[in-house]
Amino acid sequence: MTDASQPQALGGLRILDFSHLLQGPFATQLLADLGADVIKIERPGKGDLFRSLTFRNKWVGGSESPNFLAWNRNKRSLALNLKEPRARDIIMDLAREADVVVQNFRPGVMARLGYGYDDFAAVNPRIVYCSGSGYGEDGPYVTRPGQDMLIQGLTGVMAATGQADNPPTPVGAGFSDQVGAMNMVYGILSALLWRERSGKGQEVRINLLAGMLAHQNQEMVMAMNFNEDFQRPNSGIGHPGMDAPFGTYPTTDGWVTIAMSPFATLVGVLGNDDLLAYDDPETLFTKRDEVWRKLAAETGKWSTDDLLRALLAADIWCGEVKSHLGAAEDPQVQHLGLIQGYEHPKAGHVRVVGPAIGMSETPPAITRHAPMVGEHTREILATLGLDSAQIDTLIAEKVAGVSD
Repeated sequence: MTDASQPQALGGLRILDFSHLLQGPFATQLLADLGADVIKIERPGKGDLFRSLTFRNKWVGGSESPNFLAWNRNKRSLALNLKEPRARDIIMDLAREADVVVQNFRPGVMARLGYGYDDFAAVNPRIVYCSGSGYGEDGPYVTRPGQDMLIQGLTGVMAATGQADNPPTPVGAGFSDQVGAMNMVYGILSALLWRERSGKGQEVRINLLAGMLAHQNQEMVMAMNFNEDFQRPNSGIGHPGMDAPFGTYPTTDGWVTIAMSPFATLVGVLGNDDLLAYDDPETLFTKRDEVWRKLAAETGKWSTDDLLRALLAADIWCGEVKSHLGAAEDPQVQHLGLIQGYEHPKAGHVRVVGPAIGMSETPPAITRHAPMVGEHTREILATLGLDSAQIDTLIAEKVAGVSD
C-alpha cells in the first residue's frame, strides 16, 4: 500500500456510502482512491451483498469474495441497522459534516427508511446526494431489477455483439454497472464544483439505462438517422458496422486483432495478392465475412509473435488477444505499474488493478484494504463523541455491529 501522508485531490472530502454490489461501490472506490474518506454503511454481520457472492465458489484467502475486494478498498466500514432510530441519529450526525451521500437501492427504498435526499438536506443543505438506479426514479420499468446484463440486453449492446448465428452476446464484464459508476463520479464531482460556486448542494441521479445508451451514441446516431439496425457479422469482424479487415484473426498459437488498416498493405504482409480483388469499400463491407475467412486462412499460417512483428513493421494497427492473466503480465501493464496489491487481515495478500489515472501533485493511492463488516464502527462512532461504554451499548443492542 502507498504512504497515506501523500497529498490527495479529494483529501478532506467525506462520503457516506450506502451502496452495494458494483455500480455504487466502484464509484466510491474511485473517489476513495483520490483521498476521499468513504464511510461504507453496512448491515451488521452481513454487510454488502457482494461479500457473499463470488465466481466459481472461489474465495480469496478462503473466506473473502473477490467481487467485494475489487470495489471496496480505501474505505472504512460502519455497521448499523438502518431501521433503528438510534442508527438514524448517528447517520444524521455524520451527515452534518459530510459532503456526499451515495446509494443505489431501488427507487423509493432509502426515502421510506428516512434516508432520502430531503432528509439529508434538512440537516446539511450543502450535501450532494447521488442515487444510482437501473431505469430512473419512475416510469414503466421502475419496479424491474436493474441488473447489468438486463440493461445490456435492453440497450442494443448485446444485440450488436457476437456473431450472427450465435445468441446475442453480453460483454464479458459488468459493463453497464461500470459505466454507471463513471457517471456517478462525473455527476458527483460536477455537483461539488457547483457547490463551491453557489454554496448549494443538490441531488444527482444516475441510471444504467441512460448511461449505456449515452455510451453507444455513435451506434445510436447511425441507427436512428438511417432507420436501420446494425446486422452482426457471421465471422470474427469486430463491430457490426465495420468492414473487413476490422476484427480478430487466428494464428497458430492464439489470436490477433487487426483494426482500421489499408487493405492492400495488409495483403502485402500476408503474401496472397489474390485478396486484392476485394479491395474496394463496398466489397469489404458486403463480403466482409468471406473476406474474413480468406484473411483468417492466411493469418493462421503465422505464429502470433511473427505476425505481429510483420504487421507492426508495416504500420498495421494490430495487437494480441490476451486472457485476464495474460493481461496482468503484459509488459506495458507492468511498465505502468497497473497491477498492485494490499494486505488483508483475512484474505492475505490481494492482487488488484490500481487506479487508472495519474496526477502530478495529488496522485491516487491504495492506502486501506477492503474493510471487514463493521471494522471501523468503534473508530467512526468515537468521532461523534461517544465513549466506549456508549458504543458497547449500541453493539449489545444490535444498533451497530463490529467485525469478528
